[in-house]
Amino acid sequence: DIGVTGVQTCALPISLRLIFMRRLYWIWILGLVACENNEQVLTDWTRNIQLREEATQVESYLSQGGKLRAKLIAPRMVRVSADTVYAEFPKNLHCDFFNELAQPDSRLDSRYGIYYENMNRVFLRDSVVVVTVKGDTLLTQQLWWDQNTQLFNTESPVTYKSAGKRIYAAKGLEATQDLSRITFRETVGQMRVNESGMPY
Repeated sequence: DIGVTGVQTCALPISLRLIFMRRLYWIWILGLVACENNEQVLTDWTRNIQLREEATQVESYLSQGGKLRAKLIAPRMVRVSADTVYAEFPKNLHCDFFNELAQPDSRLDSRYGIYYENMNRVFLRDSVVVVTVKGDTLLTQQLWWDQNTQLFNTESPVTYKSAGKRIYAAKGLEATQDLSRITFRETVGQMRVNESGMPY
């Protein structure tokens, strides 16, 4: 006789073996079905879906940190939900901007605008005009506004007018929304200066 000592065998009960085999069988069946997808089904699952919403006579408010930052008025808005979510304003828009105390500091008009929600940026084009409460005026054909930094930016030519100043910047500018700080790119123009040569 040959005897084996110290070895224990563990057999699964028949009911557990049946459950295991059934699950293995269904996993195998699902694997076969998954490999035979209809091409139309795959196309339907992976196609880009765009949801469109349209509104007329839009009046919208933007707040940050519980403070009113902007009020937008537009005759028409088209909001598209796709890979990039955006709201398009194809027929003019008007926007009033507010400072930290919720007082108006500038207003903007444009014939076209598009707000990219994921980036918190607005692109404006076609007869863009920004006017501050002091009357300083910025004119351009294209302008970006960043909601987070509250800065205007463009690489398009701009004209800036204020009391005693008329500046043309061939390569655009970066400016705060109240136009209190402006960095012009490649400027030409006229401005009044005092006796020490400083503009005023």
